[in-house]
Amino acid sequence: MRDGVNATRLRLPGEGPWDTAMDYMMHRWGHIDPQGIEDRFDAGEIVGEGGIPLDRGTPLTDHTFIWYYRTLPPETRIPVELDILYQDGHLLVVDKPHFLPTTPGGTYIQESALVRLRNQLDLPDLIPMHRLDRMTAGVLLFSTNPATRGKYQVLFEKRQVQKEYECVSAAEPAEGYPAVEFPVVVRNRMTKSRSYLLAEVVEGEPNAETRIEQLATFDAGTAPGASAGAVAGPGNDARRALYRLEPHTGKTHQLRVHMASLGLGIINDAFYPDLLDKAPDDYSKPLQLLARGIRFVDPISGKPVEYRSRLQLSGAAGS
Repeated sequence: MRDGVNATRLRLPGEGPWDTAMDYMMHRWGHIDPQGIEDRFDAGEIVGEGGIPLDRGTPLTDHTFIWYYRTLPPETRIPVELDILYQDGHLLVVDKPHFLPTTPGGTYIQESALVRLRNQLDLPDLIPMHRLDRMTAGVLLFSTNPATRGKYQVLFEKRQVQKEYECVSAAEPAEGYPAVEFPVVVRNRMTKSRSYLLAEVVEGEPNAETRIEQLATFDAGTAPGASAGAVAGPGNDARRALYRLEPHTGKTHQLRVHMASLGLGIINDAFYPDLLDKAPDDYSKPLQLLARGIRFVDPISGKPVEYRSRLQLSGAAGS
């Protein structure tokens, strides 16, 4: 690991028109930075199992996997901070702010919760137990101990973790949508391909379920950051509401899709119900979605535990 970022692993083909490992890497990425690839081999920065350095002449068939570090472009710091809620020898629980991704990806490498925390706390073995969208804030769990990591992973795999979210939307559905009697359970079948930005509702047996409860209603003008002009999607009226969302499944964008399906698109959602043109982040208008709490029976202590966010949704201030 270097600067909180894992090395990239590359699988080499068992055969082909390449004599050496470097020949194959040149085939894959030589059009981008051929000199950089040669320099890495010369410096011993491309290694096989056990950290054995490769050189320019290492035969292709000597290794199945090799590892190397990507050259990371400079990143502008996202002006938000993580808050540590709890830490012991097994878990780290933080409040992730809006706009900060959970893990490295795309243009965000150093500016991700995982890499920031690895560097800040000197925890190279840190791994997230689940994920929050970049635009979603709230409680996020990490494993700090590889020896006990599997015990917590099993809880998530077996759906033995209860999650609670809050969001702000209109108090009444948008025009054309039926009235909703709360609490309501939304069930449908959702799918999302790697090549398409949005999740979609499709025909078929439900695989996504969320319980939604309306907690309070208030005038939009009483909440800082919740002016009518800040609304993305339907529900652009003077009455807003704070909702509790309890997902029983964990599909990508599930809560955002389920709220939009009721005509109650979450405030400042640039994806649902309508995909807006890509624009620079506006830190004054965060998506009004918060992972408020998470609870489960701790597999190490055997006791029920609950972790709660200390963050507040700006759109619900004054509600």
